[in-house]
Amino acid sequence: MKHRIVVLGAGYAGAYAAGNLARQLSPADTEITVVNAEPDFVERLRLHQLAAGQKIEARKLADVFAGTGIRLRLACVTAVDPERQVVAVADADGELGYDTLLYTLGSHVADQGVPGVAEHAFDVTGRPSALRLRERLDSLDRPGEGGRVLVVGDGLTGIETATEIAESRPGLSVTLVARDELGARLSAGARSHLRQACDRLGITVLEHTHIEAVEATRVLCADGTSPASDATVWTAGFEVNPIAAVGGLEVTENGQIVVDRTMQSVSHPNVYAAGDSVYAVADNGLPLPMSCASAGYTGRQATDAIVGRLTGRKIANTKLVYLGNHISLGRRDGILQMVDDAAQAKPKYVGGRKAARVKAGIVKISLWGISHPTFGVPKRRRRLAAAPDATSEKAVA
Repeated sequence: MKHRIVVLGAGYAGAYAAGNLARQLSPADTEITVVNAEPDFVERLRLHQLAAGQKIEARKLADVFAGTGIRLRLACVTAVDPERQVVAVADADGELGYDTLLYTLGSHVADQGVPGVAEHAFDVTGRPSALRLRERLDSLDRPGEGGRVLVVGDGLTGIETATEIAESRPGLSVTLVARDELGARLSAGARSHLRQACDRLGITVLEHTHIEAVEATRVLCADGTSPASDATVWTAGFEVNPIAAVGGLEVTENGQIVVDRTMQSVSHPNVYAAGDSVYAVADNGLPLPMSCASAGYTGRQATDAIVGRLTGRKIANTKLVYLGNHISLGRRDGILQMVDDAAQAKPKYVGGRKAARVKAGIVKISLWGISHPTFGVPKRRRRLAAAPDATSEKAVA
């Protein structure tokens, strides 16, 4: 009987790991199923561009996994039962059994307990929500009207969203709300570069501002002010799906799965986690941040661990590092900010077109890696993976 590997989620971590598992494991001995709610691979790194109005082509997961032997099951995951080793999904069959589970369900926007966020705010953490924001911006961006867009949060997502909208839609008035100093985690030079970019793009910056509530046409601030807004974009934090916690896996206070150095769950040995869903401690002793880079590191480590335990090979330790941030400021500007071993910004940074080109290259390489999941598999192996017994009405082969 084949060993059943189920991967939950086909984002950067899940799609990458599934492809590498298919590349390294024999299809005669293993069966890999990927469960994902959407039929497309979502480039989360570019959702702010999609929201701003740019054309972002979505790659079909069916095409990505074609010829790999990976089974694609399009359904929402509703529960995990690690004791019974089953996953509940919202489709006609209802359940899916596994021998090894790789949990990569990612993260979504967190309202931080602020009233009105769920009802009135927009976000760019998923393709549907980014398209919803895009539709709203389309309705505001009309000659002679000039709607007001307020972006809450000056982390990477907030900075990239505000600058992208301002550059793509100069007819809109964009305000960026920072809880502390703008770009507080960047070096002094990078902060200055960011401020100049905001000035160039006409972005109003509100610093040291705490939002207490979001309403349909304004936000309420702790200092008593209430800036008007026709579209409030919430980027002030992310959280993970509670499915792991409800299922009984050991998790942190914020719901991330607690793992050992190999990304194996400390409470259930046949469960692994990667991406935003995992609480992974980097080589510097600090938790890895939620990011595409972290998804790559943790996904690679989980893959090596699963392959090692199924084949008897030695499990190599993937470097778990946090090197820095690559921030786009529209299409022609950016910031590359490296950090030290304590995750503090180094004095030097790279800004301008060079940084923008590097960021674009990172995005392109990430997509290429996902789009070629089993690159390097011998033709004989690919033919075996695509054999009729590796397919089903829900399979991609």
